[in-house]
Amino acid sequence: MAGLLLKFLIFNNGKVYDDFKLCGAYMFGTDGVGVRRAKITCTGGVVECRKSNLETAGLALLWPVEGFGKVLLATTCLPERKRPYILNLEIARAKLMQITARREDWSFFSGFGDLEGAVSEAQGHFIKALQNLDNPAKASLPADEALQKAVMVGEKLALKQALTSLDSRRKSHALGKGCLGCRFDPARIGDTAYMEHLLGLFGYVTIPVNWGQIEPTRGQYDFSSVDACVEALANRRVVMGAGPLLRFSKDYLPAWLVGSKTSFEKVREAAYQFVTRMVTRYAAVVRVWYAVSGLNVFNHFGLSFEQILEMTRAATLAVRTASGRAIKVIEIGNPWGEYYAIVPGSIPPLVYMDMVVQSGINFDAFALQMRFGRNQSGMHVRDFLQVSSLLDSFAPISKPLYITDVEIPGVEGDGLFAPDAAGSWRGGWNETHQQQWIEQFYRIALSKPFVDAVSYANLADRSDSLTPQSGLLTTPLEPKRSYAALKKLQGVLFGGA
Repeated sequence: MAGLLLKFLIFNNGKVYDDFKLCGAYMFGTDGVGVRRAKITCTGGVVECRKSNLETAGLALLWPVEGFGKVLLATTCLPERKRPYILNLEIARAKLMQITARREDWSFFSGFGDLEGAVSEAQGHFIKALQNLDNPAKASLPADEALQKAVMVGEKLALKQALTSLDSRRKSHALGKGCLGCRFDPARIGDTAYMEHLLGLFGYVTIPVNWGQIEPTRGQYDFSSVDACVEALANRRVVMGAGPLLRFSKDYLPAWLVGSKTSFEKVREAAYQFVTRMVTRYAAVVRVWYAVSGLNVFNHFGLSFEQILEMTRAATLAVRTASGRAIKVIEIGNPWGEYYAIVPGSIPPLVYMDMVVQSGINFDAFALQMRFGRNQSGMHVRDFLQVSSLLDSFAPISKPLYITDVEIPGVEGDGLFAPDAAGSWRGGWNETHQQQWIEQFYRIALSKPFVDAVSYANLADRSDSLTPQSGLLTTPLEPKRSYAALKKLQGVLFGGA
């Protein structure tokens, strides 16, 4: 691809980073949306980014930060030029700009306390880097120091804002006990200890639904797994949710539908009938239904944008018709949106959400899946200033948000989970860092006035989880520090509930 070219020099401790490996790399435009048909390569300490349009663009990739870890960071949007940019410098520039923007949004002009000195120090290092632009290797050293300070202060800024806002929500009783949620594990139904830990912490439990497993043959349904979950949770004083009812990835679709050359109308009819059957059966006990999940990403049938909206409308309508009292949720997969650069038939998260709202579809809330710790689009580790900023970007949608399937590793992994490929935080994953991460994430998420609930993916470690040992309990159901941290947060929010 000929295209237009952006070049970046990469340095490690002031020397050319010859063996730098690209992970999670993608280009994005001024709207934050991934650039399609972009080609990113790295050879001999030089990253080359080719794209086919004339617009300015930025580069995001997994980047090491001394003393902090390895997180997915981005540059600002930059114009093409013959002279290469210094990637160390441009990533530091973007993080400092993000801090400035958040300070403005959160009105942190006074009362910034000890963070003010840290910001000034980071800015000082950045200025020193700018003064050495004629010597890129030399400029990279203060740029690295600026980034290190900026990432640290950015996380502290995000937490400072969260603690203030969360305290206000707590005092105004804006959060119900259902704000702490978890996905239920059907394999643990008969386990008394599992149920005690689940019900001792969470006021909201989501029952998993898989259309392909429930309707293996067209018109023949096996509700046994969902029935058992509902029975186990009945009369337990928890809010029950269920879903996703529809997810158009192969592992959630019935084999009889996947293997057929079915028209959109017939797919929609089959989906409508399944949703109606499900919701009608459990309307008396399930309050929250995840009507559709990940239609912005997963599109097995190659639906057009109009068909995706129509499928969304059909699913929510089926829920509403079968249960007028149910809360209808539309779940967004990978809210970071980088998948758009490489997944055909996908839609950027905010574009999909805005069109759902504008088209008049009747629903009650959006949900965002937030998983980290795997070398997979949308799951690379990010710092908390990015997490907080992302959540703020959804505020203008003017719909409540549920944060779902929260997941973070409890141990160092390899392969897809290796820190160099998936990212790391505060030096690496262990039980202590998992606890600290979960505690900070929940405080930030629940501090947002538009977030109604945060649900964790796995109460106990599972062999099939997307990240290693991500549970709040060990496999033998011994509480980890992360479980204790959420129990403490529960007490803060509800006075020792």
